[in-house]
Amino acid sequence: MAISKVKLTTGITGTLPVANGGTNLTSGFVNGDVNTPAFHAYLSANQDINSSVNTKVQCNTEVYDTDNCYDNSTNYRFTPTTAGKYYVYATLIGQQEAYVLYYSNPMIYKNGSEVARTSNTIGNGAMYGKDSFVSVVVDMNGTSDYVEFFGVIDIHVHGQEKFVGTGSFSMTSFGAYKIIT
Repeated sequence: MAISKVKLTTGITGTLPVANGGTNLTSGFVNGDVNTPAFHAYLSANQDINSSVNTKVQCNTEVYDTDNCYDNSTNYRFTPTTAGKYYVYATLIGQQEAYVLYYSNPMIYKNGSEVARTSNTIGNGAMYGKDSFVSVVVDMNGTSDYVEFFGVIDIHVHGQEKFVGTGSFSMTSFGAYKIIT
């Protein structure tokens, strides 16, 4: 028996029965099985922080937010309305004005507890800024579970510590999307 490929967006006409009870065919995905809810947001200006304190990163500029599940103005958290597994990621750029940055660590929290961290120790602190990336897959219940982005930097000499942001493009950023399983 020969098997031939059929393009879902153009190769099928009529009603397509689907095992989970749906018959909707849109954009090549059955029943809207896409990677949503999803969002990506970034820090639009530098955020001053204190050294060695886990601080919530206030990514306030949304690039997209498919289901309006990311709060970009008060809690800076993603609370998806669909249960499932989510890929969550964050990029932190930590900076210290006196070139004495010791480490820059991004963290992802779920429901107030840390679930992922990247540790980037620079050494003797001869660096002005450092970018760091962290990601994790988390199960979300679709009602009350939420994820947040925290960061911490440490220094050798006091100065102004900050998370780096800019209004023109994504530097320090936070995002997530539902994984199709």
